[in-house]
Amino acid sequence: MVRTFDAIIVGAGQAGPALANRLTGAGKSVAIIERHLVGGTCVNTGCKPTKTLVASAYAARIAQRGAEYGVGVGAVTIDMPTIAARARKVILDSRKGNETWLGGMPGLELIRGHARFTGPRRLEVNGETIEAAQVFLNVGGRARVPDFPGVDEVDYLTNSTIIPLESVPEHLVVVGGSYIGLEFAQMYRRFGAKVTVVEQGPRLVQREDEDVSAEIRAFLEEEGIEVRTGACCITLAKHVDGVAVGVDCTEGAPVVTGSHVLLAVGRVPNTDDLGLDRAGVQVDEHGYIVVDDHLATTADGVWAMGDCNGKGAFTHTAWNDYEIVAANLLDGDERKVSDRILGYALYVDPPLGRVGMTETQARASGRPLLVSKRPMTRVGRAVEKGETHGFMKIVADAETKRILGAAILGTGGDEAVHGILDMMNADAAIGTLQWAVPIHPTVSELIPTVIGDLRPPASP
Repeated sequence: MVRTFDAIIVGAGQAGPALANRLTGAGKSVAIIERHLVGGTCVNTGCKPTKTLVASAYAARIAQRGAEYGVGVGAVTIDMPTIAARARKVILDSRKGNETWLGGMPGLELIRGHARFTGPRRLEVNGETIEAAQVFLNVGGRARVPDFPGVDEVDYLTNSTIIPLESVPEHLVVVGGSYIGLEFAQMYRRFGAKVTVVEQGPRLVQREDEDVSAEIRAFLEEEGIEVRTGACCITLAKHVDGVAVGVDCTEGAPVVTGSHVLLAVGRVPNTDDLGLDRAGVQVDEHGYIVVDDHLATTADGVWAMGDCNGKGAFTHTAWNDYEIVAANLLDGDERKVSDRILGYALYVDPPLGRVGMTETQARASGRPLLVSKRPMTRVGRAVEKGETHGFMKIVADAETKRILGAAILGTGGDEAVHGILDMMNADAAIGTLQWAVPIHPTVSELIPTVIGDLRPPASP
């Protein structure tokens, strides 16, 4: 027997429940299938708990620097069980909120189990076959575990398994010098661990411009984090003190021994056990579901949203995927992924707020450019807070006078960058923002000044 719904959503992450709400609101019968935890990565192992931990680490850092502000706090101690409990409460409260939301949707059935396609728009879950005219895949991703020699012989942590830790590692070795790895590296250094970051590439966060990478490395090393780049042959082996990580770098000891090792070397989509081939859904060489500009897959009546489609690895891009699909199917709009101007943040302290092109990407485009850069030491708000690491940089098209991209690496950068993101979405000329009258004292107030200093860049 086959049960039929108007729509089936596989995965209750960021995009799934929101789309279910729109579909049921339109009078459709909907099944949403979740094999593990409602809320997906963001709620359970991503944004929510990690930024809660980052907040605790920031509080620790401010307490440690109290004397600089004329505040005596005595000896600073770390209560890791309480820190972990804070993160756990945020997870559980958020997950419960999502479950309550889904439970109150008329016309929705939440099915717990693992779904696999048995044919076009037909799936099997818990031994039952269900089908629908429309199927939406929102299956997310997970930490990539590379085939380093010895990886199967040691205990290692991922972004998921490090969150519940209730003790501070004596020495945390972070393999991977990008977004996830650096956030945990700085966090645990502030909790009191010795921390070493091991990166295969020549610099940290290689997606960013070289000046961004260099500045991030500088303030992490200032806090006592050891950074080993150029680790060309990473190996893992058991050691009496924990795990021995072979780095084979050109400088420094060839092996780093840590009590714990965190693997933070990227993500992979959860698409390998869905029977996609039986539904006619194609994936690329990395396992990401192939979609068009409207997020439709290669199978008629099937769409893919969120991390599994390779169009963005962020909660906000997953949400925008939902918005695109809902607007096109239910509102008669013509929304496209290619219209999206990507912004994101790296939540080290100070944070990096990014939108659009890097300077490197803009130079590679061959167009005439205008570039401006100002150190945070010249931003009053940063000076007042005693947080002057970083800089602000804006890149614009010299002919169209439109902003191409920006990086704000500094206190409040993750918030201040939205002023630029909004101007880019409004397709406003640089003069529009230059003559705005921002609030003093803020980080954002320097954006018009930086725009006013836009000049043709020197040759690379």
